[in-house]
Amino acid sequence: MIIKNEQDVTVDALAVMQRTTDPRLREIMVSLVRHLHGFIRDVRLTEAEFREATAILNAIGKQTTDTHNEAVLMAGSLGVSSLVCLLNNGDGGNTETSQSLLGPFWRLNSPRVANGGTIVRSDTPGDPLFVTARVIDPSGRAIAGAEVDIWHASPVGLYENQDPEQADMNLRGKFTTDTDGRFWFRTVKMVGYPIPTDGVVGRLLAAQSRHPFRPAHLHALIFRHGYKVLISQVYDPEDPHIDSDVQFGVTSALVGNYVRHDEPHPSDTGVASPWYALDYTYVMEPGEAVLPRAPIK
Repeated sequence: MIIKNEQDVTVDALAVMQRTTDPRLREIMVSLVRHLHGFIRDVRLTEAEFREATAILNAIGKQTTDTHNEAVLMAGSLGVSSLVCLLNNGDGGNTETSQSLLGPFWRLNSPRVANGGTIVRSDTPGDPLFVTARVIDPSGRAIAGAEVDIWHASPVGLYENQDPEQADMNLRGKFTTDTDGRFWFRTVKMVGYPIPTDGVVGRLLAAQSRHPFRPAHLHALIFRHGYKVLISQVYDPEDPHIDSDVQFGVTSALVGNYVRHDEPHPSDTGVASPWYALDYTYVMEPGEAVLPRAPIK
């Protein structure tokens, strides 16, 4: 149609979206146009603001590299990643879930490690952490043979892809659950850290007077045919930012118990005190096993 007024723009755009052949894409595009046009009307977006918005989107793309994903960082900082996760798990957001947001630092092809091994691959000072975990289904049955990808930040608050002082794949490893659904390993206790603030996300946080910190957490991505891929983070309740995660990722089901021990380790005399222990149970939901696209290489 020939546009007569601003209302006609939305009417015409919606009519075009309705012609989309794929039903799900049609549903998404119709809703997107309706809400996007409604948002523009609601805030009375100016031309200058529109040009700035497109520049921001361009900057997000330019700031995304093989080792950094600004788009994923922004999605988390707006609460979008957490919202999508909770809407699609735990009976549509009605029950607790072990699922969490993927975050921007997962990499493919982490090295395989035998149960009981370590994921520390270079000099990484920090308190020893011994992790024991179990993977079960919603009925409590053990899931054997699941591949468990583990990664976390170092005690200086950096992932190895951010830190030239760390060896490649430091604090990353892939385990396989035994017949009881268990896996276990040794690492060093992680700390909370600030997300990168040298890009668009940093500008947003500064404009909103928000801190950039994530509370300390352990990442896991668990794969087993017949189950939906489980992406999880287990948080340290003692972290000072446990109630104000910049990425809105902390749920009650994901708060772990990192137990401090000041006595000698019962089986390893070479372990210095204090050392910590974490025991956690991951619950996988039945579904299709599809790996996500890795945000970095």
